[in-house]
Amino acid sequence: MFSFIRQFRRRRLLRRPFPEAWLGYLDARVPFFRTLSPELRQSFLDKLKVFAWEKEFIGAGGLEVTDEIRVVISATAVQLVVHLSLSYYDRLREVIVYPSAFRIPDRTGGVLGEAKNWGSVILSWESVLAGLRNPGDGHDTATHEFAHVLDRADGAFDGTPNLRAYSHYRAWSAVMSEHFHKLQQGQRRERQVLDDYGGLNEAEFFAVATESFFEKPRQMQEKTPELYEELKRFYGWDPAAGT
Repeated sequence: MFSFIRQFRRRRLLRRPFPEAWLGYLDARVPFFRTLSPELRQSFLDKLKVFAWEKEFIGAGGLEVTDEIRVVISATAVQLVVHLSLSYYDRLREVIVYPSAFRIPDRTGGVLGEAKNWGSVILSWESVLAGLRNPGDGHDTATHEFAHVLDRADGAFDGTPNLRAYSHYRAWSAVMSEHFHKLQQGQRRERQVLDDYGGLNEAEFFAVATESFFEKPRQMQEKTPELYEELKRFYGWDPAAGT
């Protein structure tokens, strides 16, 4: 029943015209938007408007959520599912946005992003913009946190999202496990592509690998080709080829 209602609401949102002003935010703030083919651009815009209108955006720390904030953050989320389904975000209810680094009770020091188990993503707007301004450094807080949401879509933060086919799980497990352990061991090829934080656990490895897949695709394809191919098969993107 809930799935039927959600699909009905999404079809209704899809019929609403895309606000013209939003295109200006995308052109100004989201570099990858300019690289999309006409076919991908339409799919991207359709999913973006549904995500932006469906999820609740909440300002925190004195930040007022504007259309620009809503659109730019939605773009970072939708990039991951252009070739997938918005159903990966069904468990996500709200996006909480602070102006800069924030503090949360169970973490020490300033935090730039956090994906919560109960359906919230918390982001620093400053960090979101920094990730977009430097699209080739391998660091993008929003991409990292939304990758966690995709991972959690099957019920657990375990580094394995719902894959496209049952037959894909064996290769995924073997490849991700191999490179996760190599990163933990400090092996050179992995460290050239992946941030050390990915060695913390399997969930962080998937999120860090996702950041590098979209931000450093050619390096990943060269240094860790099996990892690149698994992520390419899941996401449906081939960013090293520009598609």
